[in-house]
Amino acid sequence: MSEHRRKPPQPPGGGRAAARRGPSGSSSGRRAAPRGTTGSSAGSYRSDSDGGDSHGPDPYGSGGEERPYSGRADARRQRNQGSRRRAAEPARGSRRSAPGRGRTGPPARKRFIDYPRAGKYGWQRWVPSWKLVSALFVGFFGSMVAVAGIGYAMVGVPNVDKTATAENNVYYWADNTPMVATGGETNRQIVDLSQIPKAMQHAVVSQENKTFYTDSGIDPKGIARAVFNMARGGETQGGSTITQQYVKNAMLADQSQTLSRKFKEIFVSIKVGATVKKDDIMAGYLNSAYYGRNAYGIQAAARAYFNKDAVDLNQGECAFLAAMLKGATYYDPAGSVSIDPSATPQANSQRALHQMQDTLDKMVEYGYLSPTDRAKFRTLPKWQNPRSNTRLGGQIGYLVDLAKGYLINNTDITADDLQRGGYSIYTTFDKKKVQKLESVVKKYRKKYLDPKKYPKYDTYVQFGAASVNPETGAIVAVYGGQDATKHFTNNADVTGAQVGSTFKPFVLAAAMKWGVRDPEGPAEQAQDERTIASPKSLYSGRNGYKVKDYRGDVWKDDKGNEWRQTNDDEQSYGSPPDYRITLREAMRWSVNSPFVQLGMDVGLDKVKESALDAGLLKQNLTGTHSPSFSIGISDPSAIRMAGAYATFAASGKQRDPFSVTKVTSKDGQVFEHKDVAKQAFTEQVADNVTDVLKTVVEKGTGTHSQLPGREVAGKTGTTDGNKSAWFVGYTPQLSTAVSMFRLDDNEKNKERKFLEMYNTGRQPKVHGASFPSWIWHDYMIDALKGMPKAKFPKPESIGEVLNDLPSPTPTPSATETQEASPTPSPSPSPSKHQGRPSPSPTTTCSGWSWKCGPTDGGTGGITPQPTGSTSASPSPTPTSTSKGRGGSGTLFGGPGG
Repeated sequence: MSEHRRKPPQPPGGGRAAARRGPSGSSSGRRAAPRGTTGSSAGSYRSDSDGGDSHGPDPYGSGGEERPYSGRADARRQRNQGSRRRAAEPARGSRRSAPGRGRTGPPARKRFIDYPRAGKYGWQRWVPSWKLVSALFVGFFGSMVAVAGIGYAMVGVPNVDKTATAENNVYYWADNTPMVATGGETNRQIVDLSQIPKAMQHAVVSQENKTFYTDSGIDPKGIARAVFNMARGGETQGGSTITQQYVKNAMLADQSQTLSRKFKEIFVSIKVGATVKKDDIMAGYLNSAYYGRNAYGIQAAARAYFNKDAVDLNQGECAFLAAMLKGATYYDPAGSVSIDPSATPQANSQRALHQMQDTLDKMVEYGYLSPTDRAKFRTLPKWQNPRSNTRLGGQIGYLVDLAKGYLINNTDITADDLQRGGYSIYTTFDKKKVQKLESVVKKYRKKYLDPKKYPKYDTYVQFGAASVNPETGAIVAVYGGQDATKHFTNNADVTGAQVGSTFKPFVLAAAMKWGVRDPEGPAEQAQDERTIASPKSLYSGRNGYKVKDYRGDVWKDDKGNEWRQTNDDEQSYGSPPDYRITLREAMRWSVNSPFVQLGMDVGLDKVKESALDAGLLKQNLTGTHSPSFSIGISDPSAIRMAGAYATFAASGKQRDPFSVTKVTSKDGQVFEHKDVAKQAFTEQVADNVTDVLKTVVEKGTGTHSQLPGREVAGKTGTTDGNKSAWFVGYTPQLSTAVSMFRLDDNEKNKERKFLEMYNTGRQPKVHGASFPSWIWHDYMIDALKGMPKAKFPKPESIGEVLNDLPSPTPTPSATETQEASPTPSPSPSPSKHQGRPSPSPTTTCSGWSWKCGPTDGGTGGITPQPTGSTSASPSPTPTSTSKGRGGSGTLFGGPGG
């Protein structure tokens, strides 16, 4: 019978057991009740445990008559039946016994914790009583007090004098010989609070902890927020009070962001707040804080930024140094682009100025500074060069910065880890190549540039260069500037200088990889709807060419202005009347109009994707929706350009440039570089790009870069306004990029201002074929010594010849010599074009005369020049002054070759 069903009452007479006993109420073989009893015949065997009162009526008897037991067996059965009935009743939800019943068992034994609650049923059993809740709260609170008391008693007050225990990091050349030991030394000098200006104390209080002089040393809300963030794996946060930050700075032995360390920091902060004077806490904090530039403490910071003692700092300088406490990586005006590309000198200067002004305003608000004195500090104070360590002079500082930046951005090693030191860092830099690259740049700078004699033209000239191994991606050499202790921006890693026509190979690669779009199809087309372009494809080389979209309609900007693309020297290339030229020839002479139109036919999104696939970074690509995007208005670094061209040298395998091979510490190996390569382009595409770029060096604008007995591929680049010039070239074993530009470094708080290079170095105009090519040539001859004279793979034929229509007026080939022309014209002056060849002549007029230009597509109102003139033709009449077209501010122009 189910235990959840009540056993039905027995019928009168006691049921089947009574029937077996017979009418007399006794059973054969069982002992009768003793004479003289008035109760049950088995009364002597009944007890409270039988389920009823020993003298009460039998609830299962008839007519109130007690039921006699016939022996011990019956008593046991009766007890068992009573137990089963009691067990079944709670399951049925009964709250009390049936009428007429007695107790069904002994009273329930009391539990220490009454949960689930006895005597309650359903959901009420799971609701804790107020007694239980109160007890738990008191117990938890008491435990926390006990733990806090123990923790408070166990921690000690930190001593800032004992925290300067950092070690050096040792950097090694690629051949495992030591380069420099630096980076872990602690530059700190403890000074008394009397030597720290009140303005500095007020600046940190105003900006970081306005209740410092009245609080207990901790901020409960800040602590809860930090603990919550760390517990859920989010962004870690430090202490929000000066006391907590002082404790954190002084606990250098353990800088991990864990809950246990956070609790330890809290206990120490409470003890410090209760036992240490506020002035001592302030002195300890300002003497232990990190201000950037390897400066710990206010005295070291004053020397690092202003070359003065802390006691001599004025209010503006104090507010400036308070801003550095927010994180020098993003507030030091010198910049930290090797760690984060967004930490440029300009961006950091703006952040530092804003933070400094905010601090000064709060000092006025809290009564620490008068409005009159505050008005004296509206700009950043004059700060000095961040590198004072002479061991980091020359190129060493740039190499160390590159290695540090690579580790911070690509490994688990943090900037704080590197500052504490103890690492052996093995770099990819080849000592001989670095020294050779630096010496070549110095040679040409000394030979051609004289800022004192020609200040108008030769000042602010800068160079940047990088060399990458195509087989591994290792950066083997860089030139970052004249001296890392004097010029602190690494020109190999970031410049902001446009790359000009060195961008054109990415357009050609996109046309070979994805193909041009069907004019009848939608803007987004699948691969099978496109036509792969051959290097023999023909495009217009006309100067002032009207750029069209892929459907053939003249492209217009948002304001409805047409785009007319000019070439670098404002000459038309190809044979009239349509001036068609092959893509190979257009690359050879660095003609703009064919690649601008090719980019429109392929799609600028595919051109962008091609550049990214080769290894350029997205943040360095600008104007991706403008036709001039295809001719290099972006500003990648020399390292990235060398790495991207290395992708072509490696037959399409792309590897990100890297500068560290491995890192070890006293605990063993910490990091080791793993080679990761992806097939960015097929070998067919990459090898055809290389074959076209070989033409540039063999008989185009890059002839100054020819290396005896070696195959070289490369591209020159010159930007609009002659503000930067590039040469990027490679052999199968080495890819190198060289840039040259003029940048006014004195305008620290303004936008970067690039200056024109007309007459710079006694050259009427600086091209990629001049200084950059010369430097590349001399460096590569030495860098490749001892290496085999390897050859590039022979490319397979690719694509279809686009626009292969017969010319309405046959003319001599664009590659014919001028002697074939009935009316030859003089070649341009070498001093003006720096190796640029003369445009192809025609049978009807001089290649240097604009009188032959057809009106279709027009020259935009170009004034004809006398035949044989070597001066540049006037710019076409602009149809718009829309900004962003090659930097000229008009619809004409754009980077050239």
